[in-house]
Amino acid sequence: MLRTSSIYWLALGALLFLHLHAITGEWVPFHWSLLVSGTVSFYFQRKIIVEINSLGKTINSVLAVVQLLLVIVSLAFPLHIWFSVVVMGVYVGIEYVRLRIGRQITQLKRDIAQHEEQSVHINETFRIVRSERHDFLKHVSAVHFMLEDKRPEEAKLYLDTLVENYEETNYSIKGERGVVAGILHQMYRRGKASGVSVVYDLDLPLSTLPIADQKMVGLLGNLLSNSLDACEEWQRERNTQATLTLQFSKRSGLYMLICKNNSLPVPANVLDSLFHSYGHTTKGGSHEGLGTKIIKDIVEENQGFLDFVYKNEEFTVKIKVPAIR
Repeated sequence: MLRTSSIYWLALGALLFLHLHAITGEWVPFHWSLLVSGTVSFYFQRKIIVEINSLGKTINSVLAVVQLLLVIVSLAFPLHIWFSVVVMGVYVGIEYVRLRIGRQITQLKRDIAQHEEQSVHINETFRIVRSERHDFLKHVSAVHFMLEDKRPEEAKLYLDTLVENYEETNYSIKGERGVVAGILHQMYRRGKASGVSVVYDLDLPLSTLPIADQKMVGLLGNLLSNSLDACEEWQRERNTQATLTLQFSKRSGLYMLICKNNSLPVPANVLDSLFHSYGHTTKGGSHEGLGTKIIKDIVEENQGFLDFVYKNEEFTVKIKVPAIR
């Protein structure tokens, strides 16, 4: 992805330079056209994520050939300035359409994959609930037998273990819609498997947030997944159990969603751009830095506000959403 993006912006800058040189001709020094095209490419490279791979090699190749022909035509008629301007406008229009369609197709594929994943989580949560309900009478019979057999301590231990398992499921699904319950239960189990202490401090169900199910999946999924990633990394480095806390309440007409988690130090340049643009991430490897920007976009689409603080190796995200449907 990173290599494709770099090649794309280099090619875009080169073709833009040729268009500008064809328009300005001898009026503007060579290096000024180079400077303008380089600056424009660098600026948009920081603001726009390239998602044209979803169009396929054939479509991208055809568009590239058309744009290259436009450059050749523009260079072939250097004295016709307005003609060169029109040709450059067509070139920019093609590029805008390519980026927009590429983004829409990529988003559609991402939504489909996300829905398929959430369907699996919902089905798994439902299976667990059915299994617990199916075995409930068996557990009651076992406790009843222990009590009749004068083994109260054993019955208490058995009941404590049973309640703990039921609370884990109830912790995530009480009062929640299917998609929300699926995400909460999935993240709780993931945290438990990796040794992270996951605490849901919810004054009311998260499903009361006036956000569509599809957007709730993106908001909670990215928020909790990023927090768990940070906790797991912190645990490996500090050799101490990490804690993730998700709080939800309603105050004065505003829904308050607060997520806190342990985190290793985050570079200042990453913190400055986090949640504001694509490509910035606190994680290494092949991560693209999409999650934080997706969270910010969803919050703003619902007239909400987002703020974050990093202090003493704890990262806190605060989200406020008006209680309006």
